[in-house]
Amino acid sequence: MVARNMLGFQPYETFQLLIETGGVDRTNTLLIAACDAYARRGRPTGPEMEQFEALAGRLFPSASPQARTKAAAILGRAELLSPMLEQLVVENIGEDLASFIESAAELTDQTMLDIIGRYDVAAAATLARRPNLSNVVLAKLFQMNSRKVYRALASNTRITPRGAYLSALARSAQMDHIVAEALGNRKDFDAALLAPAFFDLSDDHRIKVIQAFANRDTPAAPITRTIEQMSVATGELTKALMKLFSENRRPEVTKLLSQITGLDEVRCGQIAHDVTGASVFVILRGFGVSAYDGLKVLIHATSHDTERSKALADFATLFATVSPESMAYLMSAWRGEVNLLDLSKPQYQPVTMPSRRTAGASSANPVVEQAMEALSRIGARRAS
Repeated sequence: MVARNMLGFQPYETFQLLIETGGVDRTNTLLIAACDAYARRGRPTGPEMEQFEALAGRLFPSASPQARTKAAAILGRAELLSPMLEQLVVENIGEDLASFIESAAELTDQTMLDIIGRYDVAAAATLARRPNLSNVVLAKLFQMNSRKVYRALASNTRITPRGAYLSALARSAQMDHIVAEALGNRKDFDAALLAPAFFDLSDDHRIKVIQAFANRDTPAAPITRTIEQMSVATGELTKALMKLFSENRRPEVTKLLSQITGLDEVRCGQIAHDVTGASVFVILRGFGVSAYDGLKVLIHATSHDTERSKALADFATLFATVSPESMAYLMSAWRGEVNLLDLSKPQYQPVTMPSRRTAGASSANPVVEQAMEALSRIGARRAS
């Protein structure tokens, strides 16, 4: 009885005879032809896969390294691979491993764990971008001490950051600004956890961090004692800052901020030279400055040109929704005095507030207009 043709070429027995009598060159040709036929087949039946596994298991060890690499690349394009065939691809595909991981419709956990076990960072980072990763695989990926892997995990929106994964990503963001930016782009990540990376973030993401503290309680901040001692001098503080910023004496702003916050001079220099006003807002609100007085400082501290009115209106909204206590907590986070993961506790989750936005709100904010008018009067008195 003649065996039924498998995958459009001769049955296994014929290939076995050719291997035994044809030498390495013929084995190379047969391996590549067999893998190509299997890849073109579509989804094989169970018996067909078993027969091809036996054939591939005999051909791969007998072929030359170059032929194994080429055959593995071809086999990697197949619609369905068994764990044994996945292993053959991974072991022989060479430099195209990352491409195979990226394009493979399915990969078994065992194959992924084997790849991670090799500590091939490029391959592991590609794995970290795949959907439907199991907890077993994720745990192994998070255990890798690699920036590339963590950057891939941070940008993979199919992974929901919770528990130990949330903690690991938050810690990584403190050390890698690319991870911080990737997390800042996510809607499912609490931007408040990016507070330690605040000065490494883009302008928009700095605002997101502040907005994440809106309408939420925070644990007691160690810096509160310092702020309480300064509370009686809040008016003098805003006047001093407004004068220094208006005269562009930012080095003196740096020294002043260092004296009142306890932050190092490098950090205070970053705040003093932050023309977006985001970090200056944190200081002002943390010390309990009102929207009216705070905006007068921010008008001089910022550089928004044509978008100045909108930016100031946004800050006016933040003065209304962000409490002094929460900004004190953010300052303590800058000083490394708090455990930000406490914000994940239910009592510190943001409270959803009804939207107050109306058409034209950004261009007709009364607090902004009052601050602008006050500054105009000051300018007029100086001119006279």
